Order: sequence, then structure tokens, then C-alpha cells
Amino acid sequence: MIAMFFPISGVEINPIYLAVLGFLIGLMGGFFGVGGSFIAGPMLRVLGLPWNFAVGTDLAHIVGTSVVAAKRHRALGNVDLRLGLIMALGTIGGAEIGAQSIQALKRAGNINFVVSVISIAIYSSVAVFMIWESFLTLRAQRKGGRKTKDQKTKSKKSDETAFQHITSKIHRLQLWPMVSLPVSGIKSISLWTILIVSFFGGILSGFLGGGAGYIRMPLMVYVLGVPTHLAVGTDLFEIIISASYGTFSHAIKGNVDILIALVMQTGAAIGAQIGAISTQYFAGPKIRLAFVPLPLIGAAIVLYTLLSGHKA
Repeated sequence: MIAMFFPISGVEINPIYLAVLGFLIGLMGGFFGVGGSFIAGPMLRVLGLPWNFAVGTDLAHIVGTSVVAAKRHRALGNVDLRLGLIMALGTIGGAEIGAQSIQALKRAGNINFVVSVISIAIYSSVAVFMIWESFLTLRAQRKGGRKTKDQKTKSKKSDETAFQHITSKIHRLQLWPMVSLPVSGIKSISLWTILIVSFFGGILSGFLGGGAGYIRMPLMVYVLGVPTHLAVGTDLFEIIISASYGTFSHAIKGNVDILIALVMQTGAAIGAQIGAISTQYFAGPKIRLAFVPLPLIGAAIVLYTLLSGHKA
């Protein structure tokens, strides 16, 4: 077995394993608009990295993956630049709070246990919610019966969810300033709603690593009312900005092994291209349903590291 020593984090890892892991994360990033931190962070823990290195290194790796995938989604018309720039403001603020929380836990000496428990709870909750919503949406579509070609085209374009009524109420909240997002088909929405969604995602990004697309992409769809394909591409664009800041913040705190991130990127660049192109062959509800197993896999891996006594 080939092993490569990484002096920054002080671990020996098979570089082929890292490249394959990077490919899988890139594939997920391009298809779901998420950085795959619910897989990358736990898997890096299995390899012996402490949570602070797993979080910081995952952020560094995800910047490159997001650049490749966002470029492809931009060409496919799946990126709302205005929304992405606004969300970056909230995410950066939240990411710093998440990073500072990691530092506090590192000083307290209980970082691995606390982050593991929180990540299991969040990943499982996201998966359960999306199972419920996706089945409700698909069931409603089946009950609608057969549709004409024009109706099917309109339905795919609108990409409505089972919680569309809640989204509509959120759009009617008149909390100034109001902004319009014509690319996403949103006539008017409060700027504060966007910032709150992105701020929450930023906290998880800084705390658990990656771009936190596992929570932000669903929030963009269910709360902001962004069509799934646009939510995927826009989230990737936003991650470039927020993850870059998160990487810098963790790097100055000594939590980034840039060599591991670069090796992972060799596989991620290919996976991101394939994932982005594949989104064009699936409707929004099916993309959301396909997303469901991934956080559950991440939660299972974290649980394994917790029960098997990974104390690195």
C-alpha cells in the first residue's frame, strides 16, 4: 500500500485514496451543489485527522471543486449571480463564528466528540426532512395525472415543492429592503431572509467544514423558492467566495493541510464536470430525492469514528 506523509497534519495517507475521495466529492458537488463535507470530513477523520484539520482541509479542497463545477453550471444557465453575491455576505459572517467555535472546542480539548455529535444530528435531520418533502412532491405530481407537453415543460420550469405555500408566505414578508431576483424567478423577497439563510449556512460551513451546501441548498429551495437547478449552480458559485474566506480563517488558525487538499483536487476536477452536466437529465424533485442518502452516509461514518474511538 502506497503511503504519503503529510507533515502539516502529521499523518500518512494513500494519495490514490485521496484522489478517489476527491472525485466522489467533486461528483456530488457538481450534481447537488454541495461540497460533500458530510462525506469528506468524516472520511478524513477515519484517516486519522483531528476534526479541526478535517474541517479546514475540506474547506480548502472545496474551493477548487466549486470553481470547476460553478463554471460548468454558469455555461448551462444555472447560476444567479446576484443571489450568490448577496448570500456570500451572510455566509462569510457565519463562517467566522463557526471557525471561532472550532477554536474554542480545540482549546477545551473536546472538539472530536462535540463536533461528531452535532454533525450526526444535523446530517440526519436534513436527510429525514428531504425524504418527507420529496415523497410528498412526487406523490402530488402522480395524483395530478397525465399532463400535456406544455404543462410538463411549465412544471419543470417552476419546480414547485410540497412547501410552496410556506415559500409564498415568506415572499410576502415586507421587511425592507426588498430585492428582486429575476434569474431565479423571484419578483420580491426581503434581503434579511436571504442573509439569515446564508448566515446559518455559514456557521455550519465554518464549524463542520465544506460549503454547507447540505443545508443551504435545501434552504434556497424551500425557504427562498429558488428552482433546484439554479439552487445547485448558485450555491456552488457562492461557495467559491465563502469557502475561500473560511479556508483563510482556518489557515491562520493552523487547521489546513494544503497538501492533502491539493491531492484531493486532482480527482475532484474531473468529478465536478461530470456531476454538473448530469443535472440536466433530472427534474428538481428527483435531484432532491437522490440527495437524501448522502447525509445519512456521512452521519453513519461519523458514528463509526465516534464508536470506534478515533481520538486523533
